[in-house]
Amino acid sequence: MAWALTLPLEEHRSRILSPGRSLRPCVDDPVTFLRSCFQDGTAVGRAQLPGLGRAESSAAFCLHPLRVWDSATFWYLEGVMFKWMLAMVSSWGWIAGYTVTEWGDDVKAFSEEEAMVIVNHQSTGDVCTLMMCLQDKGTVVRKMMWLMDHVFKYTNFGLVSLIHGDFFIRQGKAYRDKQLVYLKEHLERFYHSRDRKWIVLFPEGGFLRKRRETSQLFAKKNALPHLTHVTLPRTGATQIILKTLGGAQENGSVSGSTGNNNQTGVSKTKGLQWVIDVTIAYPKARPMDIQTWIFGYRPPTVTHVHYRMYPIKEVPVEAEALTDWLYQRFVEKEQLLEHFYSTGLFPPSAGLPQASPRHMSLDPVWLCAVQSLAFASGYMWFSALQYLYCCVF
Repeated sequence: MAWALTLPLEEHRSRILSPGRSLRPCVDDPVTFLRSCFQDGTAVGRAQLPGLGRAESSAAFCLHPLRVWDSATFWYLEGVMFKWMLAMVSSWGWIAGYTVTEWGDDVKAFSEEEAMVIVNHQSTGDVCTLMMCLQDKGTVVRKMMWLMDHVFKYTNFGLVSLIHGDFFIRQGKAYRDKQLVYLKEHLERFYHSRDRKWIVLFPEGGFLRKRRETSQLFAKKNALPHLTHVTLPRTGATQIILKTLGGAQENGSVSGSTGNNNQTGVSKTKGLQWVIDVTIAYPKARPMDIQTWIFGYRPPTVTHVHYRMYPIKEVPVEAEALTDWLYQRFVEKEQLLEHFYSTGLFPPSAGLPQASPRHMSLDPVWLCAVQSLAFASGYMWFSALQYLYCCVF
């Protein structure tokens, strides 16, 4: 029976898979078998992302009357569809054997509390890695807001992100001041009104390979630490987020006390409660870009993600103090990454004798359901366009 199931896939596999991957003639492990089945259809499955994105944007448009009558239900449904699409991206890496091991604080228990997430930025694969490792963190994926480069606005994912309320930021000195004003207005209008919990940003403001030399020259000129695995962060967006979402301030820090967003008419919220410091490490310091994530060029790889949480009361808001605080966080990231690249492990948290990694996994049945939805949405759009073509011509 096993050979009856796998033989047709083996013939197809010889044409589309890279050397070194083989189909095992057994189904004793359903996860392995599902992964093998997905791999043979991976190119087609990944092609469904535009269809799934169109499906979400179209569904959101069709549900627009609901947004007027019951905005909470509308944004709940939109968040569910948004999570489905991010699960599609996660499935690409899972299919290719790209997995995540987590270290440090366990952030799952805080998924319902508001937090700002700061991440080191090495490549486009960082976003895909985050999409995967946050899939099992409760409602985080559907209730998070991303800050991303404006070029993503012009991708098939851009329309979905616009509907979701993500913020597209333009880089460069010519745009910096205006972008911070736009960011503040965006947060005031959309963050609490759409029940967002986590906001994700990359304070370095660009990829490591592009900013490292400039950052090191700036550090040398200003007697700052010399960093190799990260770059010195920029504080503008971080300060705007803390001041806008952090509630009242006490002694130069965010108090985390109850606040109210009067402009949107939203009920009282506690504001930001945590800053989650996320450090992504790739084996042998070789970042994975989104092209590798999509097409699976690289052999199966484990990406390591380290979390450290800081209560919002410990985070200063004033520019000079916040700059020093952020610089210290990235010096710590440098030390974490140096230790990882030397030993293959992250160091234990303070007070613990040794670090305890947590191997993150995805539910193959869930991924199968999402892939099926993607195929169905793609077929729906193909049929609609085909019918329209026949009517016109």
